Amino acid sequence: MEINKRSRLLLRLQNWIFSALFVGIIGMLGWLSTQYVYQADWTSGSRNTVTDATRQLLADLTDSVALTAFAREDEPLRKQVQTLVARYQRFKPDITLEFVNPDTAPERVRMQNVTIDGELVISYQGRSENIQRLSEQKLTNALLRLSRQDDRWIVFLSGHGERDPFGEANHDLGLFGKELKRKGLRVQRINPAENTIPENTHLLVVASPRITLLPGAVGQLRTYIENGGNLLWLTEPGKPAGLELLAEQLGVAFLPGVVVDATTQMLGIDNPSFVVVTAYPNHDVTRDLGVITVFPEAVALETNPVDGWEVSPLLTTAARSWTEIDALSGEIRFDADSDERAGPLDIGLVITSTATADDESEATPGTQRIVVIGDSDFLSNTYLGNGGNLDLGLNLMHWLSHDDAFINILIKTAPDTTLELGRIAQAVIGLGSLIGLPLLLLITGMVIWLRRRRR
Repeated sequence: MEINKRSRLLLRLQNWIFSALFVGIIGMLGWLSTQYVYQADWTSGSRNTVTDATRQLLADLTDSVALTAFAREDEPLRKQVQTLVARYQRFKPDITLEFVNPDTAPERVRMQNVTIDGELVISYQGRSENIQRLSEQKLTNALLRLSRQDDRWIVFLSGHGERDPFGEANHDLGLFGKELKRKGLRVQRINPAENTIPENTHLLVVASPRITLLPGAVGQLRTYIENGGNLLWLTEPGKPAGLELLAEQLGVAFLPGVVVDATTQMLGIDNPSFVVVTAYPNHDVTRDLGVITVFPEAVALETNPVDGWEVSPLLTTAARSWTEIDALSGEIRFDADSDERAGPLDIGLVITSTATADDESEATPGTQRIVVIGDSDFLSNTYLGNGGNLDLGLNLMHWLSHDDAFINILIKTAPDTTLELGRIAQAVIGLGSLIGLPLLLLITGMVIWLRRRRR
């Protein structure tokens, strides 16, 4: 080839094009080496994707979320946790998951109150909560509780010998108060003789006062109820503490005596004043409560219908219980000829009414909720750890604070994939498989053989 000015220009242009293509190919290979993940859920109803409500919650969470799964070296269990958490990490990448073997980290197990294998601890903004059942509804609602940032308060009445939510005595509620704080709830005490009930009170707790309340304090309570406030009233046998007018306002009456439950002997409880509840109604407070609850020295409740209130039982004793009027000593048995009442007996009532306050605040949205329980020992420092007492107490606080309306996540299910056949259809399929299909193949083979032979 003759080398001239034109050929040199062509060679130079060829080198430039080669260099450009080479750099382009290298860049393309680098781009292809980058991992791009695309996921699509083609299952019916998008069963493997979190709901829109969960996505909205994850979008509103401003800080990272730390999840700690206390699970042994069990591959199926850990895989189940990873699968659930991965659905959340798809929409919030800063969710971290750590696995801890509870057998090798007993100190962390005690510090974080872990009780079962596979329990998940969720931490967000310095608060934490444990869930034992792995589901989107449980995890999402726990995240929503931890993300609460409002001025709603749980106020405990004080000044009359009530149980102290910050106290350390056996009869106080200090451990329960700490658990409420750990759940992100704000707790304070109020003495009605010194201050009025704050307007931002979302739930008022009256925990068995031992001193009779002054008329002014009773008046504040009744006004609070009239204005649509939510109330948890824990009482004890023979201790109305001047709250008879409040009981009359709510349509509640207290039966004389202490509830005695003969079934406790089957559980190894010798104290006759202890009552156990093993079955619960289908209510938001007790729907997921699958363990017994223990109530020392409970008083039975009955209702006197009052216009505007709807009353339903929440805690009911077994049929082998009764109200014992005499002293709990010696031989104790039910006396049908006395004023003693045979079980089943209600020791917990739910009272609801539509809030009608003219200036309804955010503290009392929708339906007014009140719970009266004939025992306060079950939340005390001494008995809080018995059975499901703690779970019941937390459920009460959440429901009375309207936290049950967080998110109602519907369980996503697959469509009906079961094929049901009648006897005739089963017979046709069976005969067709055993006789019809082989006969068809035989006839087809004979036809093909005859045609080939004629050729």
